[in-house]
Amino acid sequence: MKTCAIVGINWGDEGKGRMVDLLTESYDIVIRYQGGGNAGHTVVNRYGKFALHLLPSGIFHPNVVNILGNGVALDPENLWTEIEDVRARGVTVSPENLLISDRASLLLPWHRQLDGLEEARLKDKKYGSTKQGIAPFYSDKYQKKTVLAGELFYPEHLRAHLQELLEWKNLILTGVYGATPWTMEQLMQWVGDYGEKIRPFVCDTGTWLRRAASEGKSILFEAQLGALRDLDYGIYPYTTSSNAIASYAPVGSGLPTARLDEVIGVVKAYSTCVGEGPFVCEMFGDEAEKLREAGGEYGAKTGRPRRVGPIDLVATRYGVQVQGATAIALTKLDVLSDMDRIPVCVQYELNGERSDRFPFPAALDLARPVIETMEGWNCDISGARTWEDLPEAARRYVEFIEEQIGCHIRYVSVGAERDAYLVR
Repeated sequence: MKTCAIVGINWGDEGKGRMVDLLTESYDIVIRYQGGGNAGHTVVNRYGKFALHLLPSGIFHPNVVNILGNGVALDPENLWTEIEDVRARGVTVSPENLLISDRASLLLPWHRQLDGLEEARLKDKKYGSTKQGIAPFYSDKYQKKTVLAGELFYPEHLRAHLQELLEWKNLILTGVYGATPWTMEQLMQWVGDYGEKIRPFVCDTGTWLRRAASEGKSILFEAQLGALRDLDYGIYPYTTSSNAIASYAPVGSGLPTARLDEVIGVVKAYSTCVGEGPFVCEMFGDEAEKLREAGGEYGAKTGRPRRVGPIDLVATRYGVQVQGATAIALTKLDVLSDMDRIPVCVQYELNGERSDRFPFPAALDLARPVIETMEGWNCDISGARTWEDLPEAARRYVEFIEEQIGCHIRYVSVGAERDAYLVR
């Protein structure tokens, strides 16, 4: 059984969806194993341009089975909207090519409500949430106060369970936030509108995956966000509420016995960040706006302008280490083509000393980037399909990054289209 995880090395938005869509043709199964609808994986292919939030990025390959694993924050409402959207554009989505783990917990409508209420309470100390209910959802999951997708097959049990949760949740909504409580009628209406629609996709994916593994099927694991947003290893508390690292893939997928053969880490040729929190290499002013416009750096889920900066080799090296990356896919190299000199963050300066080490989160606000510049190539590289097609300055830039982060750059993306890449 061949296995590979596609993961983010930095703050997310590196281009994982593009790489999953590209590499899926070599795999039988694609599994989303964590996170929810709070981030977007942008994919451009023969069907058009898509920003997927919950659907695995392998959904465009008709002979591939896509799975939402038990580690996913399963939002039936947003998932159904997404299914209808891609279907309307000619993509097949059915219980034959999309399976949902019966052990995945449902993100309920009050989770989104609580997310917005808490961000409003925090005011200027907010975490920069996308307000998709992710933090309240995972909090409830670890308190054992969520509903499993499989409970949709047991309506009497489901109603009783929801009644218990409703009483508890309304205490929080009214007592802490002064918000309007939910009624059982509203909740059951929501279940009827959305839970029933996704129920045909729900099954025992654990048994299905064990059988597939015994048959030697190959599996591609798709992560959401990046190492620096991981709950345990990221820039806490400005992280997501799940584990975005590759080592969680077997647990969150439903096949905990799986062993990863490969971990492909995705790195953007420059840095971007959506949301709050420390971002040591951030650029400002006209320079930042020019890079943002060149790369189209706006959140796929929120539409928010992304913070931008030069590639951060300190953060990238750390991301490679915690992800256990065996190879790198470098994306959006073409965006830098108009720059005469390309800035690179090579070290951090902290307490008067320069360091290659990524610091503890509390120290990040004190760190300052050490910037060097490299020669630009000032020409269009979007047509490059071999390493030799790239100008010498572009090759030097890629080789310098590779040397600094200690991991082979196997793929180089020079455009958004599926075939706009080269392999080293």
